[in-house]
Amino acid sequence: MIQSRNIAASGKKNLMFRLNVPTERGSVLNGVLFRPEEKKTVDTVMIAITGIHGNFYSNPFYYNIGNTLNSDNIDFIYAQTNDAFGEIETVNVKTGKKELIGSWNERFSYTDEDIDAYLSFAEEEGYKHIILAGHSLGANKVIYYLSRHHDPRVEHFFLLSPANLTYMMSGVTQREKKAILDQVNRGGGDQMLPFPFMGWVTCIANTAYDWQFSGLLNNVHTAADGDFSQAQQITHTGALLVGTYDNFTDGDPSDFLRNLNNHIPTAKQNKLIFIEKTGHTYQMKNQKVADDILHQLQEWRSA
Repeated sequence: MIQSRNIAASGKKNLMFRLNVPTERGSVLNGVLFRPEEKKTVDTVMIAITGIHGNFYSNPFYYNIGNTLNSDNIDFIYAQTNDAFGEIETVNVKTGKKELIGSWNERFSYTDEDIDAYLSFAEEEGYKHIILAGHSLGANKVIYYLSRHHDPRVEHFFLLSPANLTYMMSGVTQREKKAILDQVNRGGGDQMLPFPFMGWVTCIANTAYDWQFSGLLNNVHTAADGDFSQAQQITHTGALLVGTYDNFTDGDPSDFLRNLNNHIPTAKQNKLIFIEKTGHTYQMKNQKVADDILHQLQEWRSA
């Protein structure tokens, strides 16, 4: 059962509620619902899927987005996934046992059920308009999900700074790649790697394998002839946003975003938003990002 409780007041007009959202495998994801305190009827929600270590501490812009959308009677869900922190203590609802999840043991194949869990919550809450968003690796997850599920519950997508995984993994050496494969092949996939993957992710070999070899979320590229097979399957319309100083794109962030959109069948209907002079987590431009997101949602609402 999905549970929520009030955890904090954010100003006089907004409230934040802790969400405990169970997945099909039993793992519980901890999200946060931003909701206007003086709400009458809220029929629209934006769900933002987090990226690796994309929690409130590293991505404070989520507060701006939540409070800004609430100002126009739109709910916002900070949809924390397995890798929002290195480790997250929780209880599996199927086994009843304590469970430790996080970026250390995430599997990319969890993407479908993680996103579905949040969409199911929104459906049960009765929202008529659901915007499915994702930041960084969370945006890659949204692409993956929508390429496989033409989900009628989702009205539009909102991709915030998708991550170029090939560029992120460019520092992984051939020796490290071989070590990952060798450990997985000898049955040690659930054991910790003896080195931090990409130099900063302490994880099991199976998780590193998903990043390096599965290709499941490696769906956004700099080159025009990159593998955009997932983007080419998307049937939803939406918006794509990036900071013009984003260093996770391996090149010109604006061209990077245009290149992705060019491979989406709905490209002509989609909106591209460029946030000038800021990077991957929108330093100094948090409110600008929130305002532009609200403006886009208002455009969709009035269409």
